Amino acid sequence: MTLETVAGKKVLVTGAAMGLGKLFAERAVREGAAAVVLWDINEAALKDTAAELTAIGGTIHHYVVDVSAAEAIAESAAAVRSEVGDIDILVNNAGIVRGNTYFWETSDRADIDKTMAINSLAPMYVTLEFLPAMVAGSGEARVLTIASSAGLVSNPRMSVYAASKWAALGWSDSVRIELEQAGHDHVKVTTVCPTYIDTGMFDGAKGFLFTPILKPDEVVETSWNEMKSGGALVILPWTSRLNKALSGLLPIKVRDLFLNAVGVYHSMDDFTGRK
Repeated sequence: MTLETVAGKKVLVTGAAMGLGKLFAERAVREGAAAVVLWDINEAALKDTAAELTAIGGTIHHYVVDVSAAEAIAESAAAVRSEVGDIDILVNNAGIVRGNTYFWETSDRADIDKTMAINSLAPMYVTLEFLPAMVAGSGEARVLTIASSAGLVSNPRMSVYAASKWAALGWSDSVRIELEQAGHDHVKVTTVCPTYIDTGMFDGAKGFLFTPILKPDEVVETSWNEMKSGGALVILPWTSRLNKALSGLLPIKVRDLFLNAVGVYHSMDDFTGRK
């Protein structure tokens, strides 16, 4: 069923202090969510965002959470259930990207662990905290997970990030099918796979053929509406769907030639990331 609005719902957003997460939280406030829960590791930015959203009429609860740590997720989730109650709408938005080196040039192996923990494991652990109550309830509930177009095709200079997003996509879409299979039609899972977004996280990365750097507002608008309607998968922009289709159809050498020619395989050459 389509969820026309999140009015009266309790919404939790990870990575909510800035970027897409802040925009998702603002969207929830403007639609009249009963409560909006903000999770982020950046305490100063989190407090500022909480104050901004309270000022426009939101009922805001904010928690400093390191989602790379399973124990921190469990502890904060227990606090949310105690202080706010069960969550109806979960937005798994927190993410990091490191590097633009080749994999064998990795200097800090902790980057591998952090990337996999935040991008792959955190959505699983966070969802596991709140999904059982969604399933047990009868109201419309949603899980929105921000993966990446890096989860659709291979890409050099971001091998660990790509791996983390392949994992996030495979997990999220599988849970969607599990819910359908088990007959829990009131709970829908939507997975979003955008290319590079202009939030600062991918500073220095280059757009490629017919694929400019995406605007955050457009990504949030499309993702939010698709989440409410119960859509399964959002791939942005259309060229990512084309690249995925061609990757499945073409022999690998031809695929590599194509993705190299259109610029995908060199899109991270000058990546610097958020300072």
